[in-house]
Amino acid sequence: MSSVIRRLRGFATLAGLVALVVYTWGLLHLAGSILEAEDGGTGSSPLPPCRGNEQAVHVIDYSVGFFPLSFDCEMKDGGSYPAEVIPGYVNPVAVGSALAAVGCAVASAYVAELRLRAGARKGEAA
Repeated sequence: MSSVIRRLRGFATLAGLVALVVYTWGLLHLAGSILEAEDGGTGSSPLPPCRGNEQAVHVIDYSVGFFPLSFDCEMKDGGSYPAEVIPGYVNPVAVGSALAAVGCAVASAYVAELRLRAGARKGEAA
């Protein structure tokens, strides 16, 4: 196997692992916020993840998103705002790394195909 193909596959694997680790890190933050919001009891209103915003007194519920990761505080008037519980770098790094992994994997397959075709042409010419 060519060193170019090996390197592209290695980069694809590395980028895929980075995407997985960063996304898992964001999921841990999201799970912690959900546990904190569902805790109930004294001091549970407004929801702890939604505090720190002047609109927190109007919060009645929350919603979560998984693609991209988000924790949104739902208000009485039907509006919502994002709680800053997931680090800002998580979604961009996860998406960028996943795209890089796919790009490297596709490039590896393309280079392998080009080499096979070149080898087949050499075999036909002989």
